[in-house]
Amino acid sequence: MGGYGVSLVGHCHPKIVSAIKEQCERLIACHGSLYNDKRAELLEKLVEIAPRGLSKVFLCNSGAEAVECAIKVAVKYTGKSEIISMVRGFHGKTIGALSATWSQKYRDPFKSLLNPNFKFVPFGRLDKVEEALTENVAAIIVEPIQGEGGVYVAPNGFLEGLRKICDEKNIVLIFDEVQTGFGRTGKMWASEHWGVTPDIMCIGKAMGGGLPIGATLAREDVMNVLKVGEHTSTFGGNPLACAAASAVIDVIIEERLVERAWNLGNKFKTMLQRLVEESRILREVRGLGLMLGLETRVDIYDILMKALGKGVILLYSGRNVIRFLPPLVIELEQIERVIQVLREVLLEEKKKLLISNSGCR
Repeated sequence: MGGYGVSLVGHCHPKIVSAIKEQCERLIACHGSLYNDKRAELLEKLVEIAPRGLSKVFLCNSGAEAVECAIKVAVKYTGKSEIISMVRGFHGKTIGALSATWSQKYRDPFKSLLNPNFKFVPFGRLDKVEEALTENVAAIIVEPIQGEGGVYVAPNGFLEGLRKICDEKNIVLIFDEVQTGFGRTGKMWASEHWGVTPDIMCIGKAMGGGLPIGATLAREDVMNVLKVGEHTSTFGGNPLACAAASAVIDVIIEERLVERAWNLGNKFKTMLQRLVEESRILREVRGLGLMLGLETRVDIYDILMKALGKGVILLYSGRNVIRFLPPLVIELEQIERVIQVLREVLLEEKKKLLISNSGCR
């Protein structure tokens, strides 16, 4: 589970703990209207590892806040008001982010508050994107790999096609890399798998090593449409979170966690594929690096509970997909233990189904 992808460098990594301890004895709060050395240090490191051209950064407290900023910037930059989002897409639960989120279970209770200018198209279908285009479309927002939606990887050509459409139609391309960023997929940013750079990128989750922090990165000309005071955050960019985030970037680079995610992820995926071949309960494996999804033919609630009883905390994506977002510092032996527990639990589920079917007859 890895804290829904937050614990990318593990829990209480010594370098993160040290950075937090040192900073909390110096200065904890410093509003963004004032200079702070730790904030400046983080901004420099972020821009250095960011996709080329994304040189302006707004610091906030979560991925959802990063999305809120991206939406506002896109609308102001283009002077247009419609946003195209994806079926199965997830971008957060604040009002703007929720307006871009597909799942009806999150949307329905708050329908009256949601922005009606958002429309949804099937993920991976450029033809449907083109059908949804109007002269009033300000932005297209997409996850390179849909996490909450079931770990669906963008098909080859899709992100490239979105880039082309946006360039031709003066539309802002927003990548939500809140879950896929910081090496999770075997590249620093998932978009690098396709060689596509967005106009705006939203990040968060793993960024603070467990502390709440997020960021919106954008091209300078795009972000510069915001005037001073037009979009701010009281706690965004506070020294404590910035110190932690700066240390996270150091750990990712020094411990070569991006490469580790790719290598371990491929081994993990191969093991999961063997489980699929062994069990009729399973349908397929999807994902890149250490962001993987195992689709089943059954409701996974009992699988999750039984695995928990055996010491493995699994994550879900809907009712039938097991999602894996382990720390990138996970050891191969731990992955093998997860596979062992899954095999045991799946065998129990198979026996239960056989008994149930036998009873029906």
